[in-house]
Amino acid sequence: MADGLLAGVGLGSQAMTPQPERTGWAVEEEPAPLEKGLFQDEDSCSDCSNHDKPGSSLPSFVPSGKTHFPEIFQTSQLLFYERFKAYQDYILADCKASEVREFTAEFLEKVLEPSGWRAVWHTNVFEVLVEVTDVDFAALKAVVRLADPYLCESQVSSFTLECMNELLNLKEHRLPLQELWVVFDDSGVFDQTALAIEHVRFFYQNIWRSWDEEEEDEYDYFVRCVEPRLRLHYDILEDRVPSGLIVDYRNLLSQCEESYRTFLNLRSSLSNCNSDSEQENISMVEGLKLYSEIEQLKQKLKLIENPLLRYVFGYQKNSNIQAKGIRTNGQKVMHVVSSTMMTGLLRSLLRDRLCQEPCKEETEIQFHSDPLSAINACYEGDTVIVCPGHYMVHGTFAIADSIELEGYGLPDDIVIEKRGKGDTFVDCTGVDIKISGIKFIQHDAVEGILIIHRGKTTLENCVLQCETTGVTVRTSAEFLMKNSDLYGAKGAGIEIYPGSKCTLSDNEIHHCKEGILIKDFLDEHYDIPKISMVNNVIHNNEGYGVVLVKPTIFSDLQENVQDEIEENRALKIPTSEEAGTAERVDLEELIQCATGKMELYTRSSLSEQVEGNCEIVNELVAASTQKGQMKKKRLSELGITQADDNLMSQEMFVSIVGNQFKWNGKGSFGTFLF
Repeated sequence: MADGLLAGVGLGSQAMTPQPERTGWAVEEEPAPLEKGLFQDEDSCSDCSNHDKPGSSLPSFVPSGKTHFPEIFQTSQLLFYERFKAYQDYILADCKASEVREFTAEFLEKVLEPSGWRAVWHTNVFEVLVEVTDVDFAALKAVVRLADPYLCESQVSSFTLECMNELLNLKEHRLPLQELWVVFDDSGVFDQTALAIEHVRFFYQNIWRSWDEEEEDEYDYFVRCVEPRLRLHYDILEDRVPSGLIVDYRNLLSQCEESYRTFLNLRSSLSNCNSDSEQENISMVEGLKLYSEIEQLKQKLKLIENPLLRYVFGYQKNSNIQAKGIRTNGQKVMHVVSSTMMTGLLRSLLRDRLCQEPCKEETEIQFHSDPLSAINACYEGDTVIVCPGHYMVHGTFAIADSIELEGYGLPDDIVIEKRGKGDTFVDCTGVDIKISGIKFIQHDAVEGILIIHRGKTTLENCVLQCETTGVTVRTSAEFLMKNSDLYGAKGAGIEIYPGSKCTLSDNEIHHCKEGILIKDFLDEHYDIPKISMVNNVIHNNEGYGVVLVKPTIFSDLQENVQDEIEENRALKIPTSEEAGTAERVDLEELIQCATGKMELYTRSSLSEQVEGNCEIVNELVAASTQKGQMKKKRLSELGITQADDNLMSQEMFVSIVGNQFKWNGKGSFGTFLF
């Protein structure tokens, strides 16, 4: 039955590729490097893979140390889809959090050999060889005895046979399955046993949270918790998550676990107290505060665990690069980048760029062989001219001063390609940065190709070949993009944060997961973004051309807003025959108001492309309406009656007109509620 049950999951070595996983003896604060596997030490471990042995389909290795333990099944290198299928189809299925233990026990009963196999019992203090005589499936424990001969290795002090027997007696010879590492057997009989224990071990080390069982079971546990946490684990493993976000997640997890333990202890003390003392009342208040704190921490954890939301609300790294300011002598320098400088190129540069104004003051020129060294040498007001060539960059462009970075020629002739893994490619924090005429290519990055943290960045006549997110416009930053081409982002082509300003004109944004993602937070601490989109072509994106992310609370007001719209229409539209005409007029007026134009658009101008623009305008105005209502509600609760009802004063957008939306997988515009 064991062979048949997991035959379709592909859990054997034939389904594996050599993709090491960060798995150690126990859950550690800092995971082992990728090249380390089970039982491996930094210096010593002999790989004894047994792919060619008959019967077993799993590899094995011999753990190194003073004690010569037998070969161990190597099960730590399972791929994402192997674990995914095992948990989804065979272990957890559609169970609730409160049923996880029951479902796991049922799975183990079907695939686990109840006795006759050996394992190494591993703790933080010692490892010892044991034999399994029985399995308590409900408790997820194995009944064991010490193997003969006695093999033990201690990391702290030596354990004698008598000490180990005494310890096992205290534990009633029952050990948690996740602490057992199955000894290799080339017959193939114990392959499924080793894999099943690996799944249990991995689940309780990386997926399960102590508070899961107490959460409401609105959705099945696999979809709600297992899948996002499993994806996050492998995204971290494969360097797809910013290093800062990983640190934030682990810190939040530690805080939540500590707070939850404190909460459980407090709740236990209250349940044992029958008096209505003042101390009990104080404890109850503390418990409520702890509960609120835990809920907030859990929500932050869920944002990071969700593959979409961690890119939507993820790590907002603040660049620590300090601007150099103006040189002490007040001079500005022209930096010329060229891998090789030929006489013809130099003459052209002198004619076209360096000696355009004969009467101008003398300008210092510095020559560089790569653009990164030129950027690092810049001060406020400098200009970097990049000559045609293909430049390989190992590092980040951290631009903190107001400089101009321009290509001398066509973008396809001036290529700057990033090699090596890193969080970002181009970080902009300068007050006024201009980049033009360059093609940027990004590889193996975790964050986007261009991030504007603050200040204004202008991108003109550029090509951005992305790999993760394209351009990120952070809160309080300003971004102007003209006549440029952006494609290939696995996330959004452009992410627009609240409180930012973004002007997009005559660009192409295509072949990304989403074209443009607008983040609209329902929080008085954030201003709405100011957006202008004119004559852009947004096409061939996997999801929507434009996505608005907003809080779920907006949907609670949707019906009220819709009712108000209907009431207004009822007052304006006397007959059903005039309804279609009036709706079209309202739509045209909406576009005029959004674009700041006084004259009406004719009916013929509402082409397919303009209808896409109208869809965006409608949704953004609805969002402004809902946010305005929430603001009025807050003000009224405070006894303040004044609130601005003018939608356009919200200034969410300056203009959205003339854009073309073609062949986007889910349509021109969508809304994501969180």
